[in-house]
Amino acid sequence: MSERFISQPILPTGEIFDSSVMAVGEPGLPRQFKWDDRIIEVRGVLRTWRETGKCRHGSPERYVRKHWFEVDAGDGITMKIYFDRQPRQGARGPRWWLFSIRDSKRPPS
Repeated sequence: MSERFISQPILPTGEIFDSSVMAVGEPGLPRQFKWDDRIIEVRGVLRTWRETGKCRHGSPERYVRKHWFEVDAGDGITMKIYFDRQPRQGARGPRWWLFSIRDSKRPPS
């Protein structure tokens, strides 16, 4: 099994996968993304987790920085994607990122 590091922005298209999570402040995972001139369909969510960080203004509180998703993209391909709550380029920066791709059919290089 081979996993490739990608770290490129992806553009959500279509409908939200689970809009009920948006009611509790989580990002709604889109059913499809555009990446590298291809449409990637999210067939299922394998796992989710959050990345937290310290408050940037000195308080002891911790805040969610990224929402991570490991998703099934079909044909033996899984992808790790994340939603960046505070993009580096501000409100206009990309919020969804493709972190890595694992292809269970491709031998390790």
